[in-house]
Amino acid sequence: MTVPMPISARAFVLVFAAFCLAQTATAQTRSGAANTRSAATAQTDEPPAMSVTEWLQRMHAGARQRNYVGTFVVSAPGGDLSSARIWHVRDGEHQIERIEALSGPPRSTFRRNRNVMTFLPEAKVVKVEKRENLDLFPNLPDKPDSSIGDFYDVRAIGKDRVAGFDADVVQLVPHDALRFGYRIWSERRSGLVVKLQTIDSDSRVVEQSAFSELQLDAPVKAQALSQMMSNTSGYRIEKLELERSNAQDEGWTLRTPVAGFKPRSFFRRPTVGDDSGKSKQDAATVQWTFSDGLASVSLFIERYDAARAPRDGVLTIGATNAIRRRLPEPASDWWLTAVGEVPQQTLNAFAQSLARTR
Repeated sequence: MTVPMPISARAFVLVFAAFCLAQTATAQTRSGAANTRSAATAQTDEPPAMSVTEWLQRMHAGARQRNYVGTFVVSAPGGDLSSARIWHVRDGEHQIERIEALSGPPRSTFRRNRNVMTFLPEAKVVKVEKRENLDLFPNLPDKPDSSIGDFYDVRAIGKDRVAGFDADVVQLVPHDALRFGYRIWSERRSGLVVKLQTIDSDSRVVEQSAFSELQLDAPVKAQALSQMMSNTSGYRIEKLELERSNAQDEGWTLRTPVAGFKPRSFFRRPTVGDDSGKSKQDAATVQWTFSDGLASVSLFIERYDAARAPRDGVLTIGATNAIRRRLPEPASDWWLTAVGEVPQQTLNAFAQSLARTR
């Protein structure tokens, strides 16, 4: 379950990894039969009767209002495994987090509200950005849209235990094939999501995120995390510059809306050092983000570069699908990368509807 965000989003990095750009270290492994057994053995005690929106509001509050430290694992049927250590502190109205990658290249990500800094010790680089929404576990919308109930039903499964905590288990069932379903384990007292499975139309688990170890109300000091975040000595700082824009000004439209997906944001990232004489719009990559309140789709649109000669293609990593293709006439000078934790047919619907207005 992802949320819309600027161009540095995990999903965009994953896509361009497949097309010869740097890849982040979010990986997965098979959950398979173990997940099925876990759901089957959940006790039959019914979770509270709440709507989809009420459940999401409770889960979001649990993620924001509690201090916790834990190790979480992301897995999928690909056979790989990714894990990280997370520290989360609520300091008054501020949220501070640290995530330390335990697999893949060394990487530490710090967040204070919407300010995000990613430390890459091997390169001695710190990437600094502001995010409207966050790509940190658990991925939940800030303000659940009341229309979510038009596209998902909620079903109570029972209760289970995850990382030593009692959890209510519910399943969000989509009304159509344009979105995945979700099975969610929510810590019974706080509402914090302790386990999340993304489920396809054949009831297969395509991705799972879960705490393997968790300490609630941990004695984490916000000041200590803030000091670590500000210690950039010896690192080169790279700031991601994003400009807010809109589809109309940039010359893009969707001929046919994709059911349930509303536009959330539109950003432009100017190309650094471009001297080709192109207009400001033509020398930029833009990101147009849509969401149905749970799932999100990002459309990354850029000028075709003959020197790079990118090829059409598709990519699936866990629940993340992506397509990359040259747009048809009269927009054949443009390339589209559509990415999201949605079925591939949803991305195809966006790609077929995207049109140039000038």
